[in-house]
Amino acid sequence: MGVNESIRGATATIPSTSRIVTLVEAVNMALHNAMEADPNVVVLGEDVGTNGGVFRATVGLKERFGVKRVMDTPLAECMIGGISVGMATQGLRPVAEIQFMGFALSALEHIISHAARIRNRTRGRLSCPLVLRMPFGAGIHAPEHHSESLEALFAHIPGLRVVVPSSPARAYGLLLSAIQDPDPVIFLEPTRIYRLIRQEVMDDGHGLPLDTCFTLQPGTDVTLVSWGAMVHETLQAAKSLSKLGISAEVIDVATLAPLDMDTILHSVRKTGRCVIVHEAARHCGVGAEIAARLAEKGLFYLKAPIERVTGFDIPVPYSRNEGVYLPSSEDIVQACQRTMEY
Repeated sequence: MGVNESIRGATATIPSTSRIVTLVEAVNMALHNAMEADPNVVVLGEDVGTNGGVFRATVGLKERFGVKRVMDTPLAECMIGGISVGMATQGLRPVAEIQFMGFALSALEHIISHAARIRNRTRGRLSCPLVLRMPFGAGIHAPEHHSESLEALFAHIPGLRVVVPSSPARAYGLLLSAIQDPDPVIFLEPTRIYRLIRQEVMDDGHGLPLDTCFTLQPGTDVTLVSWGAMVHETLQAAKSLSKLGISAEVIDVATLAPLDMDTILHSVRKTGRCVIVHEAARHCGVGAEIAARLAEKGLFYLKAPIERVTGFDIPVPYSRNEGVYLPSSEDIVQACQRTMEY
């Protein structure tokens, strides 16, 4: 069963500190906390040390923990992937950064052929506690290869856990849990919302559960399922729907692999309708997997066909056309209206 985020404030222990931060600042807080708690946690990547990262996610780490634990690498993603796998199998907990998701493809040989298979290959003798962080998604007017949403590619690989935060609090808690995971985690950070919102985050070292959805808003008429930056358009759409007399339940998937289908099925059983929202291309997206599982396990719950609101099956366009490519809250509202009118 998924988690209602409001529970955390009531159950968490008294925090050591509390700050109002952006998502990228929450990532930085989590990295500081994890490195303080465990000397085996190391950070590596392009410009993560002296420059503090292209988005400033690693600022201050080199000054605090030194060059042996915060390592600037050459511009070589293949090398970053290979070194990280080696570190992880020999007792360290590397947190590697790929500057943009579009640059990760040259590292896939190591991530898919080795990191994802180590536990199976060695029959459990070795594990690979590696976190591969990477900014992803469109909306920041970046050049080619800087705006990809390739989460389905990673989610398809057995042995990889794929995590996507959509708020500062979830970024902090999920990253801490990812670093503690004994197996490889692909941690995707939505660039468009790095600094979009600020939220109070307790720097208490408490992680949030992986492999579970977060129910952000209860509803009775339609279930809205999303993750990453599109959660914010989804929440905006839910507000617009409420003015039309439609009660929308909003679910943040958060962990794309493995999927917490129990939470989604529980919601759809209540509402009878489902709209899935993501900015990645439509064909073979994670939304298609969720829809297929709903058809397998929840067909008789549905009062209307499942709707998907997604990006187009094209490369992410340059900045002038990003707004056309990205789903809008109006697109989501229209999809919900179609399901209500079916």
